[in-house]
Amino acid sequence: MDIASIIGLVGGAALLVWAIAMGSPLQAFVHLPSMLITYGGTAMAMFVQFPLESIKEIPRIMRKVFVVKKQDPTEVIAMMVGFAQKARREGLLALEDEAQQLDDEFLKKGIQLVVDGTDPQLVRNILEVELTFLEERHSSGAGILVFWAATAPGFGMVGTLIGLIQMLGNLNDPSSLGPGMATALITTFYGALAANWVFNPMAQKLKARSSEEILLKEVMIEGILSIQAGENPRIVEEKLKAFLAPGERQRPVQERGAPEGVGVSA
Repeated sequence: MDIASIIGLVGGAALLVWAIAMGSPLQAFVHLPSMLITYGGTAMAMFVQFPLESIKEIPRIMRKVFVVKKQDPTEVIAMMVGFAQKARREGLLALEDEAQQLDDEFLKKGIQLVVDGTDPQLVRNILEVELTFLEERHSSGAGILVFWAATAPGFGMVGTLIGLIQMLGNLNDPSSLGPGMATALITTFYGALAANWVFNPMAQKLKARSSEEILLKEVMIEGILSIQAGENPRIVEEKLKAFLAPGERQRPVQERGAPEGVGVSA
């Protein structure tokens, strides 16, 4: 569970309600027509922009903002070093059993290709193609939230124009000025809130998560090819640690501990 996202949404809501309550009644900011224009309008625009299959994926995409399955890159490096040691001692065929026990399908495929004796360049090409399509799927998911964030303020402005038209069309009726002005202003408020507090931050978080996963897959590709080339495990370790931030390279991978069943000792 991503605590930061929950803190941002719940804490933001609490601060917003508190700030509004300090200056005016909360019900003054609850306006159903404005909600229908802003949120209903953006929802319908998404049906125009995206196919139904993509719309059905929205709950799963938003769930990824709050549910994180994050791997530690140093654990992946420790795993690759362990594989390199086993391959040097027992040969590449010895990794077949290890591959079957892996949960990561990308890494499992890479190790299996190596065990099957696939040409190194072909191994790289296959894994990089899969990585490219993975990145495109991630970009497509984040793109839905980006569109949502970009559209919400626009429909807020539409609501503002509707409210102004209603207000100006009934200047001879003072009782209509208040509702018209409320629609004019609150729709802009709803649109700006949705874009800057919810959808755009969610999209940026998904993009950051995608970058982390892509980096991890690149570590796996480089490790797989190094194992296939029969490189020394220490060389493999140093090569893969180059993917880490400088602060993460200080301690040896062995000290961080490898996943159960994968040795990293010399």
